Amino acid sequence: MRLLTISIVLGIMTSVAAAQTPPAPPQTQTPPPPQQAQRPRPTPPTRDPKGPGYETATELADGAVPPIDGDGNFGNFIMGPTHSPAPEMTAQDGGLQGTVHEFTMSSADSKIYPGIAREPGTFGTADPNDPAKLIVTTSHPAPYTRKVAVYVPKQYVPGTEAPFIVGADGPDQMLFTALDNLIAQKRVPVMIAISIANGSGDAQGSQRGLEYDTMSGRYAEFVETEVLPLVEKQFNVKLTKNPDARATMGCSSGAAAAMSMAWYHPEWYHRVLSLSGTFVNQQWPSNPETPGGAWEYHKSLIPNSPAKPIRIWMNVGDRDLYLPNVMRDNMHDWVEANERMAKVLAAKGYKYQFTFAKNAGHCDRAVKQQALPQALEWLWHGYAR
Repeated sequence: MRLLTISIVLGIMTSVAAAQTPPAPPQTQTPPPPQQAQRPRPTPPTRDPKGPGYETATELADGAVPPIDGDGNFGNFIMGPTHSPAPEMTAQDGGLQGTVHEFTMSSADSKIYPGIAREPGTFGTADPNDPAKLIVTTSHPAPYTRKVAVYVPKQYVPGTEAPFIVGADGPDQMLFTALDNLIAQKRVPVMIAISIANGSGDAQGSQRGLEYDTMSGRYAEFVETEVLPLVEKQFNVKLTKNPDARATMGCSSGAAAAMSMAWYHPEWYHRVLSLSGTFVNQQWPSNPETPGGAWEYHKSLIPNSPAKPIRIWMNVGDRDLYLPNVMRDNMHDWVEANERMAKVLAAKGYKYQFTFAKNAGHCDRAVKQQALPQALEWLWHGYAR
């Protein structure tokens, strides 16, 4: 799983508009300042989950995870400060019982993502006329390759229709291990896991940013039309078309991508798992329909839209990212963004579970090792096998 790279400092985790290649920089009356080099990332402050403005949450016993079912399974919870790995994060008998296949995809074969990259050592600068816009002049077309890892459980009957989960920033060995145990224990359905690497780079102007932070259904369309057919063809699996049997997951901008897959294509996906979701303003180039990038999920999209059939599990850490950097747009606080998500999801009646982890950073590995089995089981709870 990729964490935010040091380039995040100046603008953080990209949200790119739905263009395939970067357009010309926006015209402004004031010439944009020169591209800035990378700077050290500031240390995020530690936030109090019971602080003013945060959602009321149930504090769990140290080391515990939220309930799977019952009256208390929806809503907000506080975990930690201890984060010990769940037993399900250890492979059975020292190894996976299922099989992991891998293959490589090339940008030359993609009609949706032919590839872009930002020059090393450069990032961008805030539009002097709009601090919510980042100007990037060093992004250009560039090729890439990506790995795709496919976990097939031993219980799967070849050729039969199966539920599945799509994960970002793959390959994700922790996901495969958790599923291997949960499927064996009959706590989740027998499902395929498709863990897709990003197309390289990070933040505004990169291929990863283009894929994950774009506020559109484009990434879901890439998965649907270019990835899933290859998975079915190469590994003799049949992936269900039932959106209730399809899930997405990711960390950071990968979590924003997971949300966008379900939001823009609810006919394809109903279940979302988000770790340190980048529900902040990472969009480049700016899109007037969603000027705040993924910040618009909690600012306007969810509050102003009829509830969609999405079930979502979310987590954020008390030391998650807080980057009032060069943009200074008041839309780069990951804790605030996830708290706001919990608030609007509750107001619209969504089935959601939000965990605030004490003693945890961005995409915290220890938290994932503790919470992933519970998150997956909660995400699939109620699924009619």
